[in-house]
Amino acid sequence: MSNPFDAALATGRREVGIGRVRVKVCGLTRASDALLAERLGVDAVGVVFAAGSRRRVDLALGAEVVAPLGPFVARVGVFRSPAVGEVMAAIERLRLHAVQLHGEVDEGWVRELRPRVAVIRALAWRPGLDRDGLDAAGADALLIDGPEAGSGTPFDWHGAGGLRGAVGWILAGGLHAGNVGQAIERLRPAAVDVASGVEASAGVKDPARLAAFMAAVRGAEASGGGP
Repeated sequence: MSNPFDAALATGRREVGIGRVRVKVCGLTRASDALLAERLGVDAVGVVFAAGSRRRVDLALGAEVVAPLGPFVARVGVFRSPAVGEVMAAIERLRLHAVQLHGEVDEGWVRELRPRVAVIRALAWRPGLDRDGLDAAGADALLIDGPEAGSGTPFDWHGAGGLRGAVGWILAGGLHAGNVGQAIERLRPAAVDVASGVEASAGVKDPARLAAFMAAVRGAEASGGGP
């Protein structure tokens, strides 16, 4: 199965200036929000199956959320320390392009998954994480989040200079229209991930906030930035 989001991450960085930054909107619970994201040019949408999340959906609702999407928006399932059967059922039912894995996972099973779907490993930011750490993660892409995934809290961007411009990583945690441009200029991720920063309430996206977020991302790209 083709994976437009993963392919974009592989080429989403330039050595000088800021290239095309991909956008994933996560925690969708309504098909209307998925269609809104598609109209605004979002590259990927995420549906959350992780227990304890305020944005968690079951398999039936997750399939309903992504059903209207066209072929050029990647569908990502988000899991925390999942059972193999849970992930495989979601891949089949939702025709997922990628799985985003938080918590503990079996590395052998991840290797078996990768020919079928792209694997995004999610890590909380820690001091000293740099390009070498990304390369060692054993995944197609790495999502770097704040201390608690889904909390809407950014991590220390000032201390994350070692990630600047690295290929294949996704910046998450506390992003919104007011700070995403600064984050892109400072760290130059291949992609950004947003949930609470574009919401009216947990799992319900706000059209004005999402439009403003996309405009801010595109504005950061247009500004170019320095080397």
